[in-house]
Amino acid sequence: MKGWLFTKTHVAPKLIEKADPHAAPGEVVIEVHAAGLCHSDVGALEDPTWMNIITAAPCIFGHECAGIVIEVGEGVTDPKVGDRVGVSPQDPDDPTKAIGYSRDGGYATKVAVRARQCVHIPDNVSFVQGAAATDAGMTSYHALFVEGKAKKGMKVGIIGIGGLGQFAAQMAVIAGCEVYAVDNSPKAREIAKKIGCKAVYENVLDMQKDAPALIVDYAGFGQTTSDAIKAVGFRGTVVIVGMGILHADIDTYLMITKQLDFRGSNGGGPSDIKGVYEYFSTGKLTPELHTIPFEKVDEGLQMLKDRKVGGRLVAIINEPCDHFE
Repeated sequence: MKGWLFTKTHVAPKLIEKADPHAAPGEVVIEVHAAGLCHSDVGALEDPTWMNIITAAPCIFGHECAGIVIEVGEGVTDPKVGDRVGVSPQDPDDPTKAIGYSRDGGYATKVAVRARQCVHIPDNVSFVQGAAATDAGMTSYHALFVEGKAKKGMKVGIIGIGGLGQFAAQMAVIAGCEVYAVDNSPKAREIAKKIGCKAVYENVLDMQKDAPALIVDYAGFGQTTSDAIKAVGFRGTVVIVGMGILHADIDTYLMITKQLDFRGSNGGGPSDIKGVYEYFSTGKLTPELHTIPFEKVDEGLQMLKDRKVGGRLVAIINEPCDHFE
């Protein structure tokens, strides 16, 4: 098999060959057809703090992938060989462990994972969509519907219409929420308008007059989170997801007097991915997805670092590719 090896911070990943993985009891081996590229991996290459998390280094990078099951281990009855599946990144028994961090991950032609991490991909959902749903989609869904408890008719503010925010804004609109979007990028604001958001702003504080019951910050650039507390309605909820800057100044007076619920959301699980697949199956969920060849994962990560990617970037194997530049 081939895979992109991460060794340590400030060292570019390298495409290597190594022995094929085999399925241990309770595991399956997947022939990977699509692997999503994530800003977290850019962070791991730039910030030494990530070395505390990537406990298996050197290891194959990547934590969002989809493909076909080609081998099952002892005790596995589902999924079966030939099934199309996406992989929930985190170990179901220990959420602190994940593929690409505590064991080899999805930037590979083959990957071994726990069978319980697999989620069946509907026939009308592509491998590219299947891979994108396993992190960007999952994380967006969990923050919006599980932590934020978004529901039909609710006023919902979405900060950041990027790889995660596009998923969230579209799913919220499909669910019948009244959606308000914020992004400092003119292109992202145009995307939010096309999605069907009720209003689109450049600044978070512009949402104050709308007083959303829920604001989810998919950017997390410090000021965006601080301003979300000011903009959210009385007894509202602010969910922080983005890690653009790992610090924010919080107005505790407003937290108390507005009786706010403030919570963090990290990832999700198979049930969240299943929910995203159901939205994809409607044909209405169409986030901006771009593809590159598997052999260009390193170039793709550099594109993410240089902020040249709108939406989500997915590396694909044995599938048509749009050769995104």
